[in-house]
Amino acid sequence: MLSQRIASLRPSPIREILSVIDRPGMVSFAGGLPASETLPHLAHSDDPALLQYGPSEGDPELRAAVSEQLRALGLDAPTERVMILSGSQQGIDLVSKLFIDPGTPVAVESPTYLAALQVFRLYGADFTNLGWDRAPTAPLAYVVPTFANPTGRCATRDERDSLARACLDSGTTLFEDDPYRELTYEPCDRVPVAARMGGGSWVYQGSFSKTFAPGLRLGFLAASEDLFPHLVMLKQAVDLHSSTLSQRLVLSAVTDPSWSNRLEDLASFYRKRRDGFDEALHRHLGGLAEWQAPAGGLFFWLRLTRPLDTRTLLHTAIDRGVAFMPGEEFFPDRPQLGTMRLNFSHADADATERGLRRLAQLLRDHRA
Repeated sequence: MLSQRIASLRPSPIREILSVIDRPGMVSFAGGLPASETLPHLAHSDDPALLQYGPSEGDPELRAAVSEQLRALGLDAPTERVMILSGSQQGIDLVSKLFIDPGTPVAVESPTYLAALQVFRLYGADFTNLGWDRAPTAPLAYVVPTFANPTGRCATRDERDSLARACLDSGTTLFEDDPYRELTYEPCDRVPVAARMGGGSWVYQGSFSKTFAPGLRLGFLAASEDLFPHLVMLKQAVDLHSSTLSQRLVLSAVTDPSWSNRLEDLASFYRKRRDGFDEALHRHLGGLAEWQAPAGGLFFWLRLTRPLDTRTLLHTAIDRGVAFMPGEEFFPDRPQLGTMRLNFSHADADATERGLRRLAQLLRDHRA
């Protein structure tokens, strides 16, 4: 007999779409894939220690490097309260195990990160709406304040201050997910909400997938003193520790003097790709959809001028050689019809042109 929570487990539509993107001629705007040309070239290492077990919290040197970066952002994140994760998705799972029983309220934005919703549902969460200007009515509040997935929105300074105060006043634990903060193209307040807490309970997490290499499956979290020991024990029960080889590769990269240059180059590369995507959107989907160019991150969020359930278009789109993410999947409860998320980072200019032309024709055919 399977556990009751399996009944709420849903397959990831993103993973299903990613399984077809290698088809010849397919243009994918679905997953948040980095551009292949930005991925690093890795040298082989014959250090036997890289193939040995490691501490659950992570490589001490990498934890120290992450701690230094987080403290520079204003977070109370000493090395002893930094943990290396097997991808930031693991952080969502650990926090869910710590807080969520069937029926536990969790405050989230609407729309919000699909994979987080999947995990929260798996553990039985009931969703409440996260308001930036009022106290969350839930023990846990999950937020992606900087270049949010899927909308690309960046919360203002006042909104961040208000949410920090609200969590402190209500005793709500803040869970801040911040994987896109380095991919910034326009000025935006990116100071973490957790850095404004001045006490209280919080978890802050990030990822090396967007800035280095997603295949290494490495992320990190820091947490307030009352939560961190529990999270370590939960990780020990899951995978003992994250890959020592991946950690050493990331450590070598983030401590290299050229790391800051890499981040600047990434932002410059993706800014140009965002601008080219925006121009192509105007050429092909002007009049069919509305959007704002994101100030950072990897996604455009589109609202169709004539709403329809975009989930009904997906299979036809794939048959025509273009993939996208239906926006309806990102809503915790009642989906807003006529929304879609398009990734601009992976496809080059020629593929973007082909893919958006196909998508626009699909929408026109549906109207007809």
